[in-house]
Amino acid sequence: MKNDAVWLDATVTAAEDIAESVRRIEFAASTAMPVFDPGSHIAIRAAIPGGHAIRTYSCLPDAGPGRVAVGVKLHPNSRGGSRFMFGLTVGDRVRITTPQNRFDLSWRAPDYLLLAGGIGVTPLYGMAKALAARGADLRLEYGGQSLGTMPFLAPLRALLGDRLTVHAQDQGAMIDLDAAIAPLSPTGELYICGPLPMLEAAKRAWARAGRASSRLRYEVFGDTGRFTEVPFTVRVAGYDREVTVPSDRSLLDALDDAGIPMIHDCRRGECGLCVVDVLGHAGEIDHRDVFLSDAEKREGTKLCACVSRIAGGTAVIDTGYRPQG
Repeated sequence: MKNDAVWLDATVTAAEDIAESVRRIEFAASTAMPVFDPGSHIAIRAAIPGGHAIRTYSCLPDAGPGRVAVGVKLHPNSRGGSRFMFGLTVGDRVRITTPQNRFDLSWRAPDYLLLAGGIGVTPLYGMAKALAARGADLRLEYGGQSLGTMPFLAPLRALLGDRLTVHAQDQGAMIDLDAAIAPLSPTGELYICGPLPMLEAAKRAWARAGRASSRLRYEVFGDTGRFTEVPFTVRVAGYDREVTVPSDRSLLDALDDAGIPMIHDCRRGECGLCVVDVLGHAGEIDHRDVFLSDAEKREGTKLCACVSRIAGGTAVIDTGYRPQG
């Protein structure tokens, strides 16, 4: 089960490389896309090995009227989504949703700090553009592996000037989180999108500064970088069966394919609806969510099925559902 989404037929109208292993793809849907707020995303039905999967991508602020565009990074350990997206060409038809937003701006803060890590710049690009248009007090700290891998540098520099600071790792530059947070006013807000380790570091820095957790907003892509995806097997309590999870599929997808009921929504490790109990496991749990607390992750008794995995081996899980009849 999940929240209703409006699915539409769409056609690829543009597909171009905008940085190393990053592509901008624009779609025209069967009906004009509604105006959406910065931080919005669309879901796309991607063809991957063994079937189809739903992937979400942040909406860019530069699409043509009534259209929607996304930025996609080709991941070396892709479970199929980014490979599918990189295979799209102009004229291809896909199924997409209308934009939805779970990473919206509050518009209440006296000043804003935006922290972007790599492809995590995509939702923050729209936020920066909207905030700048309103004359808001903002700064953007943008980190990446190298300048060549960092999309939207030119438009962001033109938009923000010295309010943009770029940190290229190959040049020895890293974001100093404590220093970036320090100038914010007491009720200033931080918006961050990037890899999970970056978010975890930012949350620690935010806590060290004594900042209110309600003033920190984030979006993350679920990969700790600790483990490469490998197949694993789960036995589901109440069902006399085992489910094998391929390296290119999520546990949630595998359970759904096996006909085991699950409730879910975000598919990004944020909402917690797909959390399952882990009754036992042989193999380390690779927690890739931002929903469970650090203490819950250390206990190793729960797992977010949409993004987290077992790093090889087996596990016994309880979804809370039982077969009918």
